[in-house]
Amino acid sequence: MDKTKICITTLEYPPDIGGVGESVHRIAKMLINNGYEVHIVVFRSKQRLASDGTRRRASCTTKFQDNVFVHRIKSAIRSNVTEVQDFFSEIYFQIKYLHQKYNFNLFHAFFLNETGYVTTLLAKENNIPVINSVRGNDLHKHIFHPKNHAQIAWILENSDWVTFVSRDLLKRASIIAPSVKLKSSAFWNSIAPINFEQLPTPSLVNELSGIVIGSLGRFRDKKGIEFLLDACAELGKELDLTLLLVGDFVEKEREYWQQQIQQSQIGHRLCITGITSRQEALAYLPHLDIFAIPSVHDGCPNTLLEAMSASRAIIGTRVDAIAEIIEHGVDGLLVNPGNTKELTAGLRYLATQPQLRQKFGAAAKTKVTQQLAPSVEYQNWINVYQRALGRSEAAFLGIIGADAGTRGRRDAEKLISNKGRGQEAEGRREF
Repeated sequence: MDKTKICITTLEYPPDIGGVGESVHRIAKMLINNGYEVHIVVFRSKQRLASDGTRRRASCTTKFQDNVFVHRIKSAIRSNVTEVQDFFSEIYFQIKYLHQKYNFNLFHAFFLNETGYVTTLLAKENNIPVINSVRGNDLHKHIFHPKNHAQIAWILENSDWVTFVSRDLLKRASIIAPSVKLKSSAFWNSIAPINFEQLPTPSLVNELSGIVIGSLGRFRDKKGIEFLLDACAELGKELDLTLLLVGDFVEKEREYWQQQIQQSQIGHRLCITGITSRQEALAYLPHLDIFAIPSVHDGCPNTLLEAMSASRAIIGTRVDAIAEIIEHGVDGLLVNPGNTKELTAGLRYLATQPQLRQKFGAAAKTKVTQQLAPSVEYQNWINVYQRALGRSEAAFLGIIGADAGTRGRRDAEKLISNKGRGQEAEGRREF
């Protein structure tokens, strides 16, 4: 029997840098190992702009990468500013062409904005099941743009299945589109074991002094770094410490962050590595005494799981999966987002309690190994794919006539993977 063909649309995929790309890559490998044929379609509306006078026709380049078909779509650039509707019209045409060529059995979009609408529209027009995966900003930020609300609601209502990386995101989606409650799963990301001893010594490690408080990522508005700057500046008056930011601020917010650093008066206690490779970023983790993730909202950040894997003492905020994964007082500390006073007190407590830091770190390592292992996420995703395909089969069988029952059932079953049908009742949570 032919393999079931999955088409995943995403804004990024390795070698692109970003948490969504890493998640899609991880899921693609899971699906390949389970016998699916996987196609990744990568596109991003930012690529439609050309300030340097570049002109080009639309294109789609395909590469067979680690047993995955990776299709990178670029829209035409006919002027300095390409209207967004022109961009998505061309993206739709390119994905439709790929579908005609490969005959996909299921579509899966990561991130409701950008990928979700064009993918869902094409899927519904061709009676193909579609999964949409909410990652964070799509419901935490983009939902507040008046032009996005109706589109997001339509995507949620017309999805065959919707996945979330936190219960908070599922709750918000259920308010926007109540039908989501009957066709959704909420489960965390996973992380493979990391051998930190084999990582190279990071370049700035000799510049770190005192208690080292650190955070990793591409720092932007949702990360709450301004509160961490203020907290560490205050603590620096009484403790010898270094605030290490592994990564850099996003370019569009750079002036804001330069201002915040000056206003915090943190001075020489701040060390920023700039953009590094993932290997070097991970290599800094064992050199941290405290890992801080003071996000205002954040989905299920991979950096949290990486810090847990490194047995770091963690202080995070009561938002999204951070608050669901970290148990306050057991494997880390939780504070309310945007509360500099609570964050300062929590950091002070951990900084002066080395045995507690060790206890929290060991507990975090145990939790990430047992509850956030790839095998757990793997089973969750396989269940999701089987459910989405099963819902499509049921809908198909519901419209075929009695005379065509045997033949129709055989045709519908071609949609189902050899690994089995969907399991259990819809709407079960995967935590």
